[in-house]
Amino acid sequence: MEIFLEKAKEASSICAALDPNVKNSLLLQMAEALRNNFERIEKENQKDMNYAKENNLSSALQDRLLLDEKRIFAMADSIVQIAGLKEPVNRILEGWKVDSGLNIQKVTVPIGVIGIIYESRPNVTSDTAALCFKSSNVCVLKGGKEAQNSNEIIASILQDVLIANDLPKEMISLLPDASREGVNNLIKQDKYVDLIIPRGGEGLIRHVSENATVSVVKHDKGLCHTYIDEDADFDKALKVSINAKCRRVGICGAMETLLVHKNIADSILPILKTEFDAHGTELRGCEKSRDIIDVHLADEKDFDTEYLENILSLKIVDDVAEAIGHVSKYGSGHSDAIITENYTIAEQFLNGVDSACVYLNASTQFTDGGEFGFGAEVGISTNKLHSRGPMGINDLTTYKYKVYGNGQTRA
Repeated sequence: MEIFLEKAKEASSICAALDPNVKNSLLLQMAEALRNNFERIEKENQKDMNYAKENNLSSALQDRLLLDEKRIFAMADSIVQIAGLKEPVNRILEGWKVDSGLNIQKVTVPIGVIGIIYESRPNVTSDTAALCFKSSNVCVLKGGKEAQNSNEIIASILQDVLIANDLPKEMISLLPDASREGVNNLIKQDKYVDLIIPRGGEGLIRHVSENATVSVVKHDKGLCHTYIDEDADFDKALKVSINAKCRRVGICGAMETLLVHKNIADSILPILKTEFDAHGTELRGCEKSRDIIDVHLADEKDFDTEYLENILSLKIVDDVAEAIGHVSKYGSGHSDAIITENYTIAEQFLNGVDSACVYLNASTQFTDGGEFGFGAEVGISTNKLHSRGPMGINDLTTYKYKVYGNGQTRA
């Protein structure tokens, strides 16, 4: 492990010195390589899909795992988009002159070696590799065992581009020891690794956060809410709610709890139930909602659960203040939305909910690096420091101060 990470650390100095035009050219070559090798990727992904079926992984997890031609080409398109973003490194954030005559510049620099631990979705391999490379960082990737074959072929294709351009393949690499012990070793290698980004289940996040000696940016669960206010437009409320839950139920931006104002519950809940029934969604509601529609009873555990399945909790609330209180108690700080035409109430919700992303009249499933214009993201950070929300190339930099003098000495 140490020999492997030492090579990664050595590669980071080379990566940091790459010309932006060279980086962009290589990213475009990587995108083309993915397109040209989509059949190889599909073949290896099928091995992972067979494993998923044999081990009875949920349909949501299988959906996250699947790579078909469309998704592979989308991965390539994402890399092209990343290549087209503004250069994140060596930007002057601030500049000033002090009384001593020193000129000081605050300039962005790469973080160095970034370890990314993730599950299920093999497109994360190409997305995070491209984001790290664009921001002049070396990445050490640890995907889930269920996607091992897919991750290996994707990483190999990207590495081939580096090798063909006389660059060390360690700029983009998979962790050689993918066992639990290997992960435990990685997160303690602060001599070589500058940042760990865990994204996945609650257990993984907790384990890494509690045991790492390397700095950690958490990408925790997405227990997302939508609140339909009494001044909501019903058509918007219906459209947004169905999308927030049903577009893809297995992603972290999927809505898990729907809150409804008591004054419109009698009118809107039957309409919502008809639509959710049509989408095969299992509804679990509070006692008040069960007086209006026929649904399973939701208990305390339901409101505290990130289902990642086609299940939705329902709760009737008295007002926006109770909605904010519910989100504060059960939410994960990921993404939460309000549906209303009342600007004052909207601002009360948007200002009162302490989540990375808060929405007015829009689906929580927009919490995504591509949708935010970042090309992709290494994950959705639920940290407050140093990054929050979709973590793109600018969040993969830190800064240093360049101080220009002319012989000054301090008195």
